[in-house]
Amino acid sequence: MLYIIAVLTAIIAYLIGSVSGAILISRTVDGNDIRTKGSKNAGTTNMLRIYGKKAAVFTLLIDVLKGVAAVLIGIAVDYFTMKYMTGSFLSGNIKYIASIFVVLGHDFPIYFGFKGGKGVATGLGAVLMLDYKVALIVLAAALLIMVVTRYVSLGSVAAAVIYPCVAAAFMAGSGEFNVVYLISALLLGVLIIAKHHTNIKRLLDGTENKLFGKKG
Repeated sequence: MLYIIAVLTAIIAYLIGSVSGAILISRTVDGNDIRTKGSKNAGTTNMLRIYGKKAAVFTLLIDVLKGVAAVLIGIAVDYFTMKYMTGSFLSGNIKYIASIFVVLGHDFPIYFGFKGGKGVATGLGAVLMLDYKVALIVLAAALLIMVVTRYVSLGSVAAAVIYPCVAAAFMAGSGEFNVVYLISALLLGVLIIAKHHTNIKRLLDGTENKLFGKKG
């Protein structure tokens, strides 16, 4: 029964993640799909460059809230399973599964041909609900890198690398090691890095666009 609940929660998280704020807003504004413009990514940075600050802020809020909502559902399910269904490694860990599947939904949305964004904002929302202290450290590091370099992609990739490290450090500090949490953190980092593969190539080539800068 617990496995069925875990699968259902993962499906719900995926469906929540599949709601693309960038695509919906761009279609509402001018009838076009953000995936045909700029970097062709359905994310906050591309929305900022194409549609401006207001559209970018709404996109960011929607994407973050998707992560928050999916993990909140996972937390509620964990509360129920820990009370009535103990004895499985899934008990208390379904929220971590939800965090992965909501990002998968954002990256590969079923409603929009499986072509979505890169999962950074949605991942942030999920991590905030899992452990806000870890999230704030990762966010601060990412923002610092973005401000200094003006490369949003570099800050995003750095966050993907830093997140599992910070999560592991917190677990080591508390003396409570959770293998499911660590695996989910690693998977989330890998997902975000994989979705940034073209950005990484451009960073290495020196042709990546800077925030508020001229296109390379």
